Amino acid sequence: MSKMKNVLFVCSRNRLRSPTAERIFAEEPDLQTASAGLSPDAEEQLTPEHLAWADVVIVMESMHRRKLAQRFRTHLRGKRVRCLDIPDRYAYMDPDLIHLLRRKVPPLLR
Repeated sequence: MSKMKNVLFVCSRNRLRSPTAERIFAEEPDLQTASAGLSPDAEEQLTPEHLAWADVVIVMESMHRRKLAQRFRTHLRGKRVRCLDIPDRYAYMDPDLIHLLRRKVPPLLR
């Protein structure tokens, strides 16, 4: 039996991309998912507690990785941070976004 893995999805405002990823991967039996945003007006703002919980942090764009490193460097020690390179042009639960996520995320979780 594989160990449960906590996966945190991060984007800017936590309204479209990361909540979509959180929702579709929440269905996986060995994953626990959460999502947060880096902007001050994010639906769910990223906190050190999110990072402490996460085994893997998946950001949507390289700028998210940079902002994460600037603001939360000490909380990222020993964390795997992966970037999907998915631009901010999709609606929540957009079929094209879901297709991209289903293709890009699983290899990052192995």
